[in-house]
Amino acid sequence: MCGRFVSSHSADKISQFFGASFETEALPENFNVAPTQDVYGVVADVNGTREVQAFHWGLVPSWAKDIKIGSKMINARAETIGEKPAFKGLFRKHRLIIPMDGFYEWQQGGADAPLSKAGKPIKTPMFIHRVDDEPLAVAGLWATWRDKAAGPDAPWLHSCTVITTSANGTMEPVHDRMPVILPASKWAEWLDPTNQDMAALQQLLVPAADDLLTMHPVSTAVNNVRNKGPELVQPAEPPSAGLALGL
Repeated sequence: MCGRFVSSHSADKISQFFGASFETEALPENFNVAPTQDVYGVVADVNGTREVQAFHWGLVPSWAKDIKIGSKMINARAETIGEKPAFKGLFRKHRLIIPMDGFYEWQQGGADAPLSKAGKPIKTPMFIHRVDDEPLAVAGLWATWRDKAAGPDAPWLHSCTVITTSANGTMEPVHDRMPVILPASKWAEWLDPTNQDMAALQQLLVPAADDLLTMHPVSTAVNNVRNKGPELVQPAEPPSAGLALGL
């Protein structure tokens, strides 16, 4: 899965990188983006014009009765995205790219790992990013929702979910899933809302090449969502015996 990531580039830099416009309020940099927070997303119209917008991370389908459902829909599995009722229609015409500087995943502690207060091996947080440090173009879906109980003038909520696939060789030692990372040559095909070739789109949802990503352990400070600073991505030693800071 993908449950935390880094978003430190400005809206202007993201717009330049993806060839998109940006006209809404900028989001602050965040080195520990968590579900239910706002994130940037790149969408396109029928003419291929791209725009960077803000989305609530955690998909809230149009039929949802409560926004809380979004906390359970932060990820969508590539293997079943064309079948699940919550995702099938969005996969057909509501696709976006979620820019990330990198993401975090927690590696299970081995038999000799220090134990948490609960007596379980402490997991090591890893920061995963491109070897060239360029932004990751992560595939996602988006939806709009309005709280009907609030009346016809209630604002629309734009939300999104991250599409995940099986891990590549780089990720396998850490986790069995990873976000779908799209190469620049496939951005237009993915974002085009008139493209409803589901079979061709499905073929884009594959693990990234093994040589695209690199990773290093970081401080367990990332376990706390209140920590958001750049120090979180700095290399750190794995937890040592005697510590009790498990996820």
